[in-house]
Amino acid sequence: MKIALISMEVAPGRPDLNAASMRAKIAEAKSAHADLALFPALSLSGLFLGGVWKQAAFLRDLADYAEEIAAAADGITVVFGNAAQTDSCTGVRRTLMEARDGVLHEVAHSPLHGAATHFSPLLYELPNENIILAADASPFPICFGAQTLAEMARTKRKSIFYINTLGLQDKGKTVYAFPGRAYAYNADGARVLMSPAYTEGMTVVDTESMPAPLTAAKESPIAPKYRMLHYAVQKFLERIHMERVVIGISGGIDSAVAAALYVDAIGADKVLLVNMPSQFNSATTKGLAAQLAENLGCRHMIVPIEESVAHTVQQLTDVPIMGAAAREGEHLTISSFVRENMQARDRSGRVLSAVAAAWGAGFTCNANKAESTVGYATLYGDQAGFLSALADLWKHEVYALARYLNTEIYKCEVVPQGIIDIVPSAELSDAQNVDEGKGDPIRYLYHDYLFRAFAENNETPEEILAHYADGNLEVYIGCAAGLVADYFPTAEEFIADLERWWGLYTGMAVAKRIQSPPLLSVSGRAYGSDHPESQIGAYETIRYRALKEKLLQK
Repeated sequence: MKIALISMEVAPGRPDLNAASMRAKIAEAKSAHADLALFPALSLSGLFLGGVWKQAAFLRDLADYAEEIAAAADGITVVFGNAAQTDSCTGVRRTLMEARDGVLHEVAHSPLHGAATHFSPLLYELPNENIILAADASPFPICFGAQTLAEMARTKRKSIFYINTLGLQDKGKTVYAFPGRAYAYNADGARVLMSPAYTEGMTVVDTESMPAPLTAAKESPIAPKYRMLHYAVQKFLERIHMERVVIGISGGIDSAVAAALYVDAIGADKVLLVNMPSQFNSATTKGLAAQLAENLGCRHMIVPIEESVAHTVQQLTDVPIMGAAAREGEHLTISSFVRENMQARDRSGRVLSAVAAAWGAGFTCNANKAESTVGYATLYGDQAGFLSALADLWKHEVYALARYLNTEIYKCEVVPQGIIDIVPSAELSDAQNVDEGKGDPIRYLYHDYLFRAFAENNETPEEILAHYADGNLEVYIGCAAGLVADYFPTAEEFIADLERWWGLYTGMAVAKRIQSPPLLSVSGRAYGSDHPESQIGAYETIRYRALKEKLLQK
């Protein structure tokens, strides 16, 4: 039997377009003399459709388009994913349909469960054949992985042919990429086929002459994340019909990696970099920003903001506050902290937004996940933008991506080594002077892993403090040995740091995340749909309070 595995981009909510694409793919499979064509799960509908799943008219259309696919299955068996109305509490079920010569019937189904992010694929064991078909619709990173498929093949002593959806779908703010890969496993559980990720096409496998087992390729852990980001950036811009991008560059790592990623995805001619120095930006970072722009070969501008910020400060302090409730001669006082945030808002709210409008573009948000976790960003300032491509990467992953872009993608140093080496800093005051080694309050070598324990592993201060007391916290959260004692010589200092960041994570940072731009889900646990949260603030458990008291009494 010849099986055609169809890697097809699924347009969410457009069964008309998907049906037309499927008909073309069926014709292609017939031309390749395939006996069976396997499409992904939910190949007519897509997965993330919001309230559309509640529309009876849409579900009826899915049934009608399924009949069209059955009619197109002339002389070939077609197995494809669809959705249908059900009487269960979920209201909708995923279905796997088999069609041939106009005859259509269901061969597998499972509840849709409100369009959750991860599913197991729908499985169909072909009658009288040692073959299992697996149709999936899971975004990166796929929960149902290669090891599970291999074990199933070995246990059942059957070959498995697997296909996943291709394309970009979203749950509002959270955007997901579906890699669209095809896999084949022999009855020994060896993987004999793996199609390229994020590539539309068709792979035909003859079950009578299965390929030899593949040798697992070794690559950097950041490599699959790069592929996902590259594809997702391209598709997101295509979806919103945006051809040009403006990126504010500071001479720091996040904006540098964002610039290199967008140039790689859409081309240097469609990217405009803008450096916006104030009195607190060093010659070092200004030079690194210029070097980055030169290395990437794209347009760039230097728009100093010191004069406009100073003007705003003077204007706000000079203008009197009026009204019956005002004191006589009352004026605003602009603190140094407020002035720091004014710089961030001046850069995004005034300069970048205006440059983007003038150039017919959108401007990016360059935040990383550590900053988002504790709200280390300015609302309507550096947190603004049309897309936050790096928002599900921890700081150490941003550095890894910088190195990968240099060595594997560009094959040269586009992100200057000086940017990789310099201390991370917002440069909003003299307290963040990079030339003096002063930077952000987040100690990324430790806090990246602490914040990951909060955000991705659902750990609370109780678990963190318990492992601190047992002396194995670094192993537990995955950071380098010796950092805890180096950063926090006493229990009092450790607890103060823990409570500071936990309070921000569960407090103001939640409000900021709610107002943040759309982001690309890289981990499967991104803020937004992957990470439901409420503005309820910090809570200390009974055990945490007891353990804290015990440690502070020592």
